[in-house]
Amino acid sequence: MSGFDKDWLALRETADRAARDMGLVGELATYLQGMDRSFILDIGCGTGSTLRSLQDHLPRRTGWLLLDYDPLLLEEASRRAGTNANIAFRQHDLNDIAGLPLEEASVVTASALFDLCSEEFCAALADHLAAAGCGLYAALNYDGVMRWSPEHPLDGQMTDLFNRHQRTDKGFGPALGPDATASLAKHLMARGFTVATAESPWRLDESRAALQAEFLRGLRQPLLEASEMPDTAIDEWLEFRVAAIGTQGASCLVGHRDLLALPG
Repeated sequence: MSGFDKDWLALRETADRAARDMGLVGELATYLQGMDRSFILDIGCGTGSTLRSLQDHLPRRTGWLLLDYDPLLLEEASRRAGTNANIAFRQHDLNDIAGLPLEEASVVTASALFDLCSEEFCAALADHLAAAGCGLYAALNYDGVMRWSPEHPLDGQMTDLFNRHQRTDKGFGPALGPDATASLAKHLMARGFTVATAESPWRLDESRAALQAEFLRGLRQPLLEASEMPDTAIDEWLEFRVAAIGTQGASCLVGHRDLLALPG
């Protein structure tokens, strides 16, 4: 799987942080607080947004190992983390689930990752987490919901097209897309984990106009690939949506779900 652009990751980070369900973060903190030594393995770390979002809420002694396949994103994550003996970085292809260094990990974390992964990937990861007695905090997985105000007659059709594209291969086999959190929960509960989930939607208004615009620009290619309608219909819908950004009462909701699974 190729890495994401660091500018896009930076643009979405504040919306991600606002969207995270803090109840699950509190449960994670309580779980780690009860350990003599807590250690987090953050997979698909990008520029380190999960670390930055969580570290002030978790025990200070918590160690971190951040993994990503993209060396440029790892370099940026390291730069932003500064000098900290509790934080390390490593390049790793997540298709090698068996090679994940779970031996010392208390919890694996990931943000906006599992909607890109397959059922087979989630089942294999659940097996390895169970064998290691390691928990999972999986945040911000897309759940198939997109709603806008003002409405447009094609909103529902465009959401359906995007959800269809979300289920295509993103580098880890046929992606689960909107079904990711449910799949993770199913596999982890079958292996004895205690699982909790919560909604974590983006709620975007005029204060996040730049993110809305970039998000819509990013929809164009997936919609074209999933649709048989004329390109002009998609472009006209996108033009309407972009023009609405910042107008009075305009908003955008993009649904996500967070999951916390702890060993039984």
